[in-house]
Amino acid sequence: MKSSLRIGLAFVGLVVGGGFASGQEMMQFFTSFGIYSIFGTIVATIGFAFLGMNIAQIGYRLNTSSHKEVVYFLAGRTLGSILDILITVFLFCVTVAMFAGTASAFRQVLGFDPVIGSAFMVVLTVLTLMLNIKSIINVIAIAIPYLLGLMLIISVFSILTTDLSLAEQTILAQQQRSAAPNWLLGALLYVSYNIASGVAMMTVIGSTASSKRVAGLGGIFGGLILGALILLVNIALFAKMDVVVGVDMPIVEIAFNIHPIIGVLMAIALLAMIYSTAVGMMYSFIVRLIPPKDKVYRPTVVFFGIIGFIASFVGFTTLVGQVYSLMGYLGFAIIAAITITWASKRN
Repeated sequence: MKSSLRIGLAFVGLVVGGGFASGQEMMQFFTSFGIYSIFGTIVATIGFAFLGMNIAQIGYRLNTSSHKEVVYFLAGRTLGSILDILITVFLFCVTVAMFAGTASAFRQVLGFDPVIGSAFMVVLTVLTLMLNIKSIINVIAIAIPYLLGLMLIISVFSILTTDLSLAEQTILAQQQRSAAPNWLLGALLYVSYNIASGVAMMTVIGSTASSKRVAGLGGIFGGLILGALILLVNIALFAKMDVVVGVDMPIVEIAFNIHPIIGVLMAIALLAMIYSTAVGMMYSFIVRLIPPKDKVYRPTVVFFGIIGFIASFVGFTTLVGQVYSLMGYLGFAIIAAITITWASKRN
């Protein structure tokens, strides 16, 4: 059980930085659909639990350090080659989004130049990638209980202190930018892009399990924890729509609205989540190109860290709205392949 929970927490840590720690992703994929976003959270929870279980078990079975073997196993060599290229590109795009998210957080919370924020996260990520894989997985998992506690406080406060009626909340929510035309597609795209970006590292995490059952339970635990976090963030945003309109980091804005100390704690949690996702995504991207034990591994990490730093100034909100949606449609192919594999195994 302890091993399964560790795997589940690492799964959550991998997703939350790119998935919802800032709140911008929740806004575009869930909250912008108003009260229907609750149904979206249910769909997302089921999707994450089912897919997390299967991906972790595939990782245990293949014992791989890269997503290449996984997509070939799921989709065959021809389609697998296409998916391999697309996933590799998007892994780097999500890494860049994390650098951009740090730049936005430094500007919004500290009033610092975004260059400082992006450079800070790039250096931290590059230095972490010099560690071994088990150390990286532990880093990814470590801050999740802290985030869960903070999100519970923020959600309860938001509900108890909202100044808006349900109708007013809905109107404001529906005026926000949406990443999909309806709540169901929004939830499916959200799960899909997180799976597409996380499948590489999730299989690596699964490969460290002591048994297939431990790997599968870890995936299920991760999906359920993600569902709880999605629900908490979504409720907080919906209750405080008048506070979060037009900001890059809405969850941090709500936290500061409660108390400056809560705001600082949330900002630290946000940076920890962005960091964990940046580490997971960049590691998955690099090891697809260069084996970790290769002598050019470290210079390659530094090189792509510099490229990611330069690319991060496209802007966080823009990256969330465009890159994530495209990645979501790519993820549908991976989800279909996983589901078909699961169904054939059952038969």
